[in-house]
Amino acid sequence: MNLFDLTGEVAVVIGGTGVLGGALAEGLAAAGAKVAVLGRSQERGEARAKSICDKGGQAAFFTTDAVSRRSLTEAHERIGATLGAPTVLVNAAGGNDPKVTVTPDHPFESITVDDWRANFDLNLVGGTLLPCQEFGPAMCKRGKGSIVNIASVSAHLPLSRVVTYSASKAGVVSLTLFLAREWATKGVRVNSITPGFFPAEQNRKLLFNDDGTPSARTKAIWGHTPMGRFGESGELVGACVFLASAKASSFVTGADIRVDGGFQSQTI
Repeated sequence: MNLFDLTGEVAVVIGGTGVLGGALAEGLAAAGAKVAVLGRSQERGEARAKSICDKGGQAAFFTTDAVSRRSLTEAHERIGATLGAPTVLVNAAGGNDPKVTVTPDHPFESITVDDWRANFDLNLVGGTLLPCQEFGPAMCKRGKGSIVNIASVSAHLPLSRVVTYSASKAGVVSLTLFLAREWATKGVRVNSITPGFFPAEQNRKLLFNDDGTPSARTKAIWGHTPMGRFGESGELVGACVFLASAKASSFVTGADIRVDGGFQSQTI
């Protein structure tokens, strides 16, 4: 028995148009799942689905606004008609808006409530809550499903400058635990992955100078990471496939798997 064979599964990847979400979509497809790539960018989404199909996998892109329940419901219906009933949900949408990044010129007290709420909408409401509300009950009704939420090291140890991101990702971890308890007897497992530092478009300006050299923040991160480097998007795939597989992780729910190069273990 191949514990990591996802043949027959239909995986929905919210934020599959991004760097990390795209890598997870590719990895799930490589393990045999049919993959629904969801996101706002039609160009990136169609390119990701084509990449999967070109490699022999099955995938389709569905333009979706994750902060809109109506948009998610419409996508859910189209996925069912195209690929089949979803059995795996990966919530990989999210990021940090520069408007809520604390700097000497933009202190904590200058963050507006509207900008705070917008970042929570991205990471917690649209990034996790609404997709779970849309796809989770259907999984419970069928008695089968796995939900994987993407958290962050900053959810556990709030990082400097990204206060809103840290608070919203802490909410992701808390919601994961709540749903794991609520749906444990209904055949639906809910877990999270805590990535360390993975360069992506939303954090590139924090991590690299304009000339491409590592920023002071990057040097601090590497100094605090025992492996001394950033993660690569493909290094999240194994944890995701493990949690998606009912054979490999049938007794795993409410867990948070760290993929952080040892960041959490480092003190001095």
